[in-house]
Amino acid sequence: MPEIEPGNSPGNDRDFIQSIERGFAVLHAFDDKDPNPTLAELAAKTGLSRPAVRRILLTLQKLGYVTSRGTRWSLTPRVLSIGRHYTESHALVDSALPRLVEIAEHTTESASLGVLDGTEVVYAARVPVRRIMSINVSVGTRVPAYATSMGRALLAWAPSEVVDRVLDETRFDRLTSATIDNPDDLRTELAEVRTRGYAITAAELEDGLISIAAPVFDPSGYAVGVLACSTSTGRHTPASFRDLAAKRVTDCAERLSIELGYRRR
Repeated sequence: MPEIEPGNSPGNDRDFIQSIERGFAVLHAFDDKDPNPTLAELAAKTGLSRPAVRRILLTLQKLGYVTSRGTRWSLTPRVLSIGRHYTESHALVDSALPRLVEIAEHTTESASLGVLDGTEVVYAARVPVRRIMSINVSVGTRVPAYATSMGRALLAWAPSEVVDRVLDETRFDRLTSATIDNPDDLRTELAEVRTRGYAITAAELEDGLISIAAPVFDPSGYAVGVLACSTSTGRHTPASFRDLAAKRVTDCAERLSIELGYRRR
């Protein structure tokens, strides 16, 4: 389970229900690296006791979210309904899809909608054209904000307190030789993104991956999402991809912002 600073523990809040936190911790422990864990493995990953994990699993099983075969557990398709409720209740996702199709058709590359969640960007919608590199990208995929064009486009127009929190909580791993791996350089890059109007990264999340992203604003002027398009160095250079995609991505993001109620001041 994520570590919580002493004194800031949600357990100190009388409205905080710790059993729900633990239930979600168990659900999040299922991933592509370990899709069928045992009870003991789940206990080790979450830091919970085996009896606690057993009670949570049996409850989730009764609700239809997990199933077991022998000693191993797995998620059921019912968990997909949680994400579906998000997409159905957010105008951003529905409104973004035609823009993503436009970007994908213009560039013949995949287009995505991303939103910020903690220190990561979550893919909220996607129009795939062809497989990008070795990253298995689908709706719900999470990538680090600091090393991606989507994250930088979100942070460049985020409130200062959000930027401070994200940078404080980020572990700046050097994912490739080109990755920005410290907060000072990232702040400099965010300023350049604001000047440019979009973010572009080349071989920072993964060698050979190029990505461009532009912010989608809400009526208050904050970036609530980003539209992005990605390619590989096997098909484009950063310069040629910028010429192909940057204007289309930024235009689509601006039109989507206006549709959501944003008016440039």
